Amino acid sequence: MTDTPDSVTGDIDSLARMGRWVTPAGVESPEHVAFVSGAALAYLHLALMAPDTPVALLRDRLALQAAMACLALSGRPSGAGDLRDTLHLLRPGDLPGPAGEAYIAWRRAAERPLSVNTLRRALSDLAPDLDPDLATQTGQGTAPLARASATLGTALDRDPRADTAALILADATLSRALGWECLVPLLASGLKRADLRLRGDALRDACHRAIATAAPGAVRLAAELTRRSAHLRAVAPKLRAKGANAAVQIFLTRDAAAPAALPLPDRAARRLCDRLVTLGAVRELTGRDTFRLYGV
Repeated sequence: MTDTPDSVTGDIDSLARMGRWVTPAGVESPEHVAFVSGAALAYLHLALMAPDTPVALLRDRLALQAAMACLALSGRPSGAGDLRDTLHLLRPGDLPGPAGEAYIAWRRAAERPLSVNTLRRALSDLAPDLDPDLATQTGQGTAPLARASATLGTALDRDPRADTAALILADATLSRALGWECLVPLLASGLKRADLRLRGDALRDACHRAIATAAPGAVRLAAELTRRSAHLRAVAPKLRAKGANAAVQIFLTRDAAAPAALPLPDRAARRLCDRLVTLGAVRELTGRDTFRLYGV
């Protein structure tokens, strides 16, 4: 039997239909929230291990969400469209600005396997004095979220202005503790500004609350991207342009791409993007007539 887009996404769709007990509403005890956050991380782990989940694409989309969350925490909110423009329309020699630096840092942290060098590269423009070894040295022997919150608190103590860098290191600690190959951005999307002033058990409990919110959202996003990626793979054989398969792979791993980033001549790349939009395989993300961006 040949897998169809519907059949290959069945398992991830089941994961996305989490019981209400995994996404509780209202004020809960710290013990209950810790239990729920652990269950949500277990669901997310299964989603990341599912064979058809486009994990690189998921991480890239979560990196965008994390950058938006960090900018909101810093009092400088920026929308997805603005951040995408900052990244994809940046010309050689241009400076990305604070918002662009935050977005680039998250993408760099999530796009390669976790290592000190990956984290150093991510933090090089954002917080070059913050030691990436914090992600491996803090909270050894404790539970994953306790380790992540310890990293977050230590990083903020060393540089109180380095919110984004500290959250990257905390997510790196969590991802490493859970045995994930690459960083999965989670904590920034669930934390509040006041949480970053907490320390010890209070910060750990805030991280549990953040994960209880962010991990179910990541599972639902994984299910959506799995469905859309399956459709893109299904229509790929209809594409006749030379370089189309390589272009499809770009869309399967990146949040967004400009036609100029595809391995085709400019006019052919724009035609391919329009064709994929017509087939319902990718979306045009800007609503503009020029300088368009496309993504699954």
